[in-house]
Amino acid sequence: MESSRAHRRRRPPSYTALAFVVVVGGAAAGTVYMQAQAHPGGSAVSSAVTPSASASVSARAGGEASVEPVAQPTVDHDVLLAEAMESGTVEDGAEVSVAVLDLESGTGARYGNSGFDTASIVKVDILAALLLQAQDAGRELTATEKSYAADMIENSDNTAASALWRAIGKAEGLDTANARLGLTDTEGGDGMYWGLTQTTAADQLTLLRQVFGEDSELSARSRAYLRELMGGIAVDQQWGVSAAADGSGWALKNGWLPRTATGLWDINSIGRVTVDGHDYLVAALSDGNSTKAKGVSLIEAAAEAAVSVFAGETSSASPAAATSATSS
Repeated sequence: MESSRAHRRRRPPSYTALAFVVVVGGAAAGTVYMQAQAHPGGSAVSSAVTPSASASVSARAGGEASVEPVAQPTVDHDVLLAEAMESGTVEDGAEVSVAVLDLESGTGARYGNSGFDTASIVKVDILAALLLQAQDAGRELTATEKSYAADMIENSDNTAASALWRAIGKAEGLDTANARLGLTDTEGGDGMYWGLTQTTAADQLTLLRQVFGEDSELSARSRAYLRELMGGIAVDQQWGVSAAADGSGWALKNGWLPRTATGLWDINSIGRVTVDGHDYLVAALSDGNSTKAKGVSLIEAAAEAAVSVFAGETSSASPAAATSATSS
């Protein structure tokens, strides 16, 4: 992945589909279907397109119009995301995975299926588990819990995270909450090593849907609380998926973890970004980075690539209902 954002933003191809059906005396005399993809040179090119049901207007004898189904193209966002990711550069030994969801259309895309250390993105999951437990008990968070929660999310404070990790019952408590939240490939770290919780980009997207979606195990009040904290991240930690936003809004949590055995870095980022009035959920995970800076550039490029496959699209669909004990 190139570090320059100007070179990472890709927009998916646009398509124009025209269908004409001429009917004479109730019988179709002929059907013409055209698909064209805009290309800088003005020529038509092909891409990841499959037919889907739609409709066209047919002219009947006497000038009467009717609507008839025709095939129209749909974009395979997974293919477009793979193309965007594979056109970049990942340093030798590093691995990256990214998942994205357009909250308006409910359409998503994913690149990579590997598991990764969470590092500090697990702090969102820890707080979600605490809020779920508090809901079940019919109580509010205590003043101490709220103080820990703010320090843990906004400042990525590890002491606060360890306190709340204990409060939820460590890995057992996290795993129990995640079963309800729909995370199927996340496993809490052993003992106090919460930063070594294992997860996937797809699971982190599921967690984000619980926080930013409406169909959630978390109450509206719990979701609003998590969103507020993720929108108040300390200035020196405002990197990651926010690189894909257009400046109108974002909420995130980052994680970075140097591995003592290898000296390589885990760099992760999860959150919501707003682009052209559309909200996207993005989870970008990586490991094997030689430096923190290279890892940050990698996941920022991945986030921008993920959002770019939806950029410029419009949808009429209904809205859709992230071994060392030193981590941040």
